[in-house]
Amino acid sequence: MAGERMRQLDRPRRRLAIAIAALAGFVDATGFLAAGGYFTSFMSGNTTRLGVDLVTAPATAIVPAGILVAFVAGVTVGAIVSERGGGRRKTAVMATTAGLLLLAATLDGQWQAGFIGASVLAMGALNNVFRREGEVAVGVTYMTGALVRLGQGLAAAITQQPTSGRLSAGLLWLGLGSGAILGAFAFTAWREVTPWIAVGIALLLTIVAWRIERAGDQRAI
Repeated sequence: MAGERMRQLDRPRRRLAIAIAALAGFVDATGFLAAGGYFTSFMSGNTTRLGVDLVTAPATAIVPAGILVAFVAGVTVGAIVSERGGGRRKTAVMATTAGLLLLAATLDGQWQAGFIGASVLAMGALNNVFRREGEVAVGVTYMTGALVRLGQGLAAAITQQPTSGRLSAGLLWLGLGSGAILGAFAFTAWREVTPWIAVGIALLLTIVAWRIERAGDQRAI
């Protein structure tokens, strides 16, 4: 569905979705490096880690389990904020994400578990920027579905069938991947300020979301 949903977005919202995916990649890469191999947005990976840890090192399974719980809590908070945000739900969710990333940046270096936890909460909330009828319309922190849609689009193009917007799903993946590269580079080059870079990006995207919604385009997604 990612390709179809992306195709239905107008250009400003499409760009916003890609930029948000880049933010998710940035935070995920920095969290992965800070947490020693755990993810802040890629919950499939953490689920696999949970399964492996339960068998090979049960005492450490509490880490991925806690991250999974925090992510679900973040999604819940983001969904509530979105529902109460009315015509400014994208702005409200982005502002919530920025606030959680600010909390994470404040805790970084003081309480590592708190830093990771706040980052995970932020990434869970972030998935509520694009919602339709109470459901996530465009997932911005997980790309398995986007890659499946991309592969289907490539197959359709090769066989000269309609791609139905599937190829546009690849743009989300590119956004996430680019953000992950930048996050890894920033973490290795400027470790202390990396969380604050994420805060700055989130605040910028909050302004972008506000301007999009202020423009008065009420097309629902």
